[in-house]
Amino acid sequence: MARIVPLFSGSKGNCYYIGTAAQGVLIDAGRNCKQIETAMETNGLSMKSVGAVFVTHEHIDHCAALKVLTKKHKLPVFASEGTLQALAARDRITPDVKIQLIRDAADLGDMRVQRINTPHDAAESCCYRIITPDGKTAMIATDIGHVTEEIRSALATCQLVVLESNHDIEMLRTGPYTYILKKRILSDHGHLSNDACAAELTQLVRTGTLRLMLGHLSEINNTPQIALRTSVAELERAGMKYKKDYTLDVAPSTPEVKSVIF
Repeated sequence: MARIVPLFSGSKGNCYYIGTAAQGVLIDAGRNCKQIETAMETNGLSMKSVGAVFVTHEHIDHCAALKVLTKKHKLPVFASEGTLQALAARDRITPDVKIQLIRDAADLGDMRVQRINTPHDAAESCCYRIITPDGKTAMIATDIGHVTEEIRSALATCQLVVLESNHDIEMLRTGPYTYILKKRILSDHGHLSNDACAAELTQLVRTGTLRLMLGHLSEINNTPQIALRTSVAELERAGMKYKKDYTLDVAPSTPEVKSVIF
């Protein structure tokens, strides 16, 4: 059975495993190599089951381990053209690593990974929708300033969705960040707020996506409790009961045993 394992999520690094115990992919590699290997082991997974790393964009919290991890485990790297160029310019990939441009979709073993463009302040960011060997679909959509129709359409047909719930707007506005950084995060090419995330989750449950996870929470401008409470309250207002009509988890920032089967 396919599952999603949030190895790391948040400001200090992002990395997800999607697949079965025998076959899967990593979405991003935003911690160091040893930390990712340890998190995989903690969740009963072997690096031998990883077929490739799909990178969403070149920001350090999504690619910190990429150079060492892909060289050590001989993993190919998939990304958009703009992201591949940005990774090379930042010395995040080595010449001997197999580089794969993903325009629309890529087939890897019995899995299919589809690219969805995202609005973020990066070279050519995207997120990924994964179709597992048994025909199930999951999607990780983080680092998005707003939900485009392309993203919304891709989300609507998934059994499981990880959606960004980055910040509480009031915490961000009154917090320690500079005005310029606050403006960037709140922009249409920044990060999705708790309120914006909650509104999208409500529509997803209405259309049949019942396995949900909140991702990329800010450690400064959010807490797991606030993010969860915001989404549950919005879903309750729409008449949907937590743990009865849907499941909702928070992707952890530190490694722990946590996965969702879909």
